[in-house]
Amino acid sequence: MKRLLVASLALAAGAAFAQQTPVGVWRSIDDKTGEAKAEIRIVESGGALSGRIEKRLLKDAKPDDVCKECTDERKDKPILGLEIIRGAKLAAGGNAWEGGKILDPENGKEYTLKLSTVDGGQKLQVRGYIGPFYRTQTWVRVN
Repeated sequence: MKRLLVASLALAAGAAFAQQTPVGVWRSIDDKTGEAKAEIRIVESGGALSGRIEKRLLKDAKPDDVCKECTDERKDKPILGLEIIRGAKLAAGGNAWEGGKILDPENGKEYTLKLSTVDGGQKLQVRGYIGPFYRTQTWVRVN
């Protein structure tokens, strides 16, 4: 009986922690229009996060759209499947992931990244910095 209780508590704690991580699928919401733009899958490998556009949700999005404004190896690559998050790591204190980069494929700009889960892990605050300036979006977890 005692083992069953310990196992149940460990499972519940593990599920709660899993919801506090950015790993998973997120629906990005445009910070200017409030419109859902895409679904991004974030994965962890070697302690660093990366994220790719898995599904585009905009009405005018075409399946063959490419990143025309990108300036690195992603230039002219399809937006669907494009890696837009690279290298974010868990910050000291364990409340945010930072140090990585996020790409805006619409303008080709790459921002320094900070990710924080909110609302019990159901939302993700995505903040991109260039110098002292930043943009923030709140993404919603896709279940």
